Amino acid sequence: MTRARIVAVLVTALVAILVVSATLGREIYAGRTPSVTSFALIHFAGYLFFLLLPVEALVPVYQAEGLAGPLLILVAVVTALAAQAIDYGIGRSVSEAAVHKLIGEDRYLRFKAMIARWGGWAILLFNLFPLSSPNMLLVAGITRFSMPRSLLYSLLGLVVKYSALVYAFDAAALWMSRS
Repeated sequence: MTRARIVAVLVTALVAILVVSATLGREIYAGRTPSVTSFALIHFAGYLFFLLLPVEALVPVYQAEGLAGPLLILVAVVTALAAQAIDYGIGRSVSEAAVHKLIGEDRYLRFKAMIARWGGWAILLFNLFPLSSPNMLLVAGITRFSMPRSLLYSLLGLVVKYSALVYAFDAAALWMSRS
């Protein structure tokens, strides 16, 4: 690993730690219930391609603290789409030559082929899993895939993912209360 990559990883980790500490950490230390605002800030930051936070894990934490599932779904989808629009815009603003230099021509061509072949379905699928969708929107921007279509497929995947998380938490809580 090159020195630049190590520095990038360390800076990214530091930013992630600062975001979580300044929001959720501060609320926990103060003895307050985590707020929708802290969820929104952490969630937004986690969907920026350069942070890669497992923000899906926050949904059951905040739901256990009493925040309503439908509200968490709404906030999660809105903040994720806002961050993904930024990811897409950054990807769109990067030249092909710069991308070749950063990730290599072979990897770029594989991503471009995947987007060309699967398009929106790849974006939808990647949005169903943690950590991957911000990078997919960055790639969609780099390959000049349609922004409205990118965000539409992203929206569909995010709604399914967060609805499933909230439902799973509710089902587990109901099951645990019966035992």
